[in-house]
Amino acid sequence: MSSGIRLARLVAAASVAVLLAACSTAPPDGSGDGKPKGLRPLVKQPALPPGAPPRSQVPSVRYDLAVSGAGEQDDGLPQDPNREIFERGGASWYGIQFHQKKTASGERFDMTALTAAHKTLPFNTRVCVRSLVNGREVLVRINDRGPYAAGRIIDLSRAAAEAIGLVGLGIKQVALSVVDKDDNCAGAAVGEADSPSLDVQDTPTRPKRNVAPRKRR
Repeated sequence: MSSGIRLARLVAAASVAVLLAACSTAPPDGSGDGKPKGLRPLVKQPALPPGAPPRSQVPSVRYDLAVSGAGEQDDGLPQDPNREIFERGGASWYGIQFHQKKTASGERFDMTALTAAHKTLPFNTRVCVRSLVNGREVLVRINDRGPYAAGRIIDLSRAAAEAIGLVGLGIKQVALSVVDKDDNCAGAAVGEADSPSLDVQDTPTRPKRNVAPRKRR
């Protein structure tokens, strides 16, 4: 066999080897073979350490996700205060139709003052009213009696109702907390909630009228 034929065979064998090596090499990243590549696993959120408070699923909002007391359901509102809840129920308000009329305490009702009516709390009691709808609070002073409708626990003046966004919403759920003289609601409006300088009795007495004695017939 001549040397020219051998050389041709060697060149052909080398070409076949190069082609086989190229076919066995994996395609580089980005080559379009039409097949989806495997997805990277999602990074899991690190677990909370023991004793850490629950984490909110809503970013930038701090909700009181932990139940603060036995048997008490979470209301989903930011940061429950540490005050003891005295009563929960519906709140309503009254305004211009009763403005400057006498209340059960003997005062004139002022719809611009932060006052309220309650069925049993003594007059001049300071009450923190917290809306269970939006979490807003207002500090009011009890100076009237009521409400006497089922499901309602307090009647607010118009100013107090505006402070917690109650005007225009109808009857909404609130939580009542009785506070001391030196205590205030967190973030609440306190404007005219202080008691007047004149002490008011719990059951005011009507002044006696000077009536001339009737003549006997």
